[in-house]
Amino acid sequence: MTVKRRNHGRSKKGRGHVKLIRCDNCFQACPKDKAIKRFNVRNMIEAAAKRDMAEASVYESYDVPKVYYKLQHCVGCAIHGRIVRVRSRVNRRNRAPPPRFRQEFKKPTGAPAAVKASA
Repeated sequence: MTVKRRNHGRSKKGRGHVKLIRCDNCFQACPKDKAIKRFNVRNMIEAAAKRDMAEASVYESYDVPKVYYKLQHCVGCAIHGRIVRVRSRVNRRNRAPPPRFRQEFKKPTGAPAAVKASA
């Protein structure tokens, strides 16, 4: 019989049974190895409150800790919420992780205004 994916959409590999988890969106029961799992990283406080806290704080620099939410979705909700996308038959064989896009802060290239004025 033809198969769509070589792992049958799971990462079980020799285990007979895997515990069920509940989807964070629709609460559907889904095997833990089949669920689409992502980490959502957020600051504990939003930007406006962070500025107010920095002004009222005794410390000059304080890094606010981050909260890590592990989101687990069933396949239907992951596709519907665009967490994963449907891929063509050829692209389904691509097992490489998607490229990561990180924001890099650019340093100012010009000299400061005080140095230009004195020169």
